[in-house]
Amino acid sequence: MERTRQLLRDLVAINSVNPSLVPGAPGEAEAAACLAACLRESGLDVTETDVAPGRPNVVGVLEGAQPGPTLLLCGHLDTVGVEGMDDPFTPIERDGRLYGRGTQDMKSGLAACVGAARLLAAEGLAKGRVLVAGVVDEEYGSLGADALVRDWRADGAVITEPTDLSVGVAHKGFAWLELQTYGKAAHGSRPEEGRDAILAMGRVLGVLERFDQELRARPTHPLLGSGSLHASTIAGGTEASIYPAHCRLFMERRTLPGEDGARALHEVEQMLAVLRKNDPEFRADVRLVVERPGYDLDPAAELPQQLMVAGKARGLEARISGMSYWTDAAIFGAAGIPTVIFGPRGAGLHGPIEYVELASVDECAYTLAALARQFLG
Repeated sequence: MERTRQLLRDLVAINSVNPSLVPGAPGEAEAAACLAACLRESGLDVTETDVAPGRPNVVGVLEGAQPGPTLLLCGHLDTVGVEGMDDPFTPIERDGRLYGRGTQDMKSGLAACVGAARLLAAEGLAKGRVLVAGVVDEEYGSLGADALVRDWRADGAVITEPTDLSVGVAHKGFAWLELQTYGKAAHGSRPEEGRDAILAMGRVLGVLERFDQELRARPTHPLLGSGSLHASTIAGGTEASIYPAHCRLFMERRTLPGEDGARALHEVEQMLAVLRKNDPEFRADVRLVVERPGYDLDPAAELPQQLMVAGKARGLEARISGMSYWTDAAIFGAAGIPTVIFGPRGAGLHGPIEYVELASVDECAYTLAALARQFLG
C-alpha cells in the first residue's frame, strides 16, 4: 500500500481547488494528470475527457479475460478552498494521520480506488471490468459526474467519500434558495417615507426558524434523520442614516430522499404568502438557485451486502449508514447504477484542519478489491 499512500501525498500536494467556488483557482487539470499517469503505470487503459475547458474527467479501465459485469470505483478531483489553513498543500504525516486539504475529502478515497485496481491488475481479472474514475466539479455543480454517466455504463458503483469505513446507502439532498425583501429608501429621520427591508427580512427569519423546528419534529428517515434549513448569508442596506430598500438572504434546505427543490421552493412561497396576508405592504420574493436530490438504496440489495461481506472478512465492523452530506451517488442512482458510499476514516471535512487515517486508506483499498472479486463473479 505504500504506492497508494504516495499517490495520496502527490494528490494532496496539488492545488485542485474548484474554480467555480474560488475564482482564479487552478481546478483539477494537474491532479487529473497525476491520476492518469498512476493509472497507466498500474496497467489500466486511460481516457481523459474535458468536461469544461481545462477540467478533465479521468477514467481507467481494467478489462477481464471474459465479458462480465462492470464495477465503477469513483472519486472527485476537486477540493473546496483553503481559507484559514496553514500550508494546505504540504502533506504532513503525524501519528498515523496525513494532514492537508483534500486528505479526507476525498483524495484518500480516490487513492484507495487506484490501490484496489492495482491489486486486481496484478492478479488479473477472470471476467468483467473495473472502471476507476476521477471526476471534476463535485464540490459545486457535479459537471464531472453528469458527464461520466452520459459516457460510461456500470452495473454497480462505489463512491469513496469518507464514511469511516461504514457502508453508506443513503444521503441527504439540498436546495439553495435566494429570498429578497423590498422596502423603500428614505432618510432615517423620516420614518413616514421609508420602509425597512431588513426588518421585513427579520420576520422572514422568524418564520424560517419555526419551520426548521417543525422539520426536525417530523417523522425521520431511518438512516438520515430529519430535513432541516438554515440561513447561509444575508446582506442589505447602504448606510446608517438610510432606510434599506433591499435585503437579500441565501438559505439552504437539506432534503430527504423524495423531497426536491420544487417542494422547498413551495414551502417558502407559502410562508411569504402568509406574511403578505398579514401585512399588505410586505414585499418579498424567492427563487430556487440550485438543487441536488437525496439518495437511498435498499440495504438488502446485492451491492451493499457484498461490500458488508468484504468488509467483515477484513475485520471491519462494516455497518450500514446514511450520510448527512450530498454525494454524486444521487447522479449515478438516477442513471440506473446501484451505488454505495464507502471511504476512509478522518476528520475536518471542509475545515481548517483536515486529515485522514492512513491505515484506513489501506483497508479501504483492500476491501474494494475484495468487493470487486465478489461482484464480478
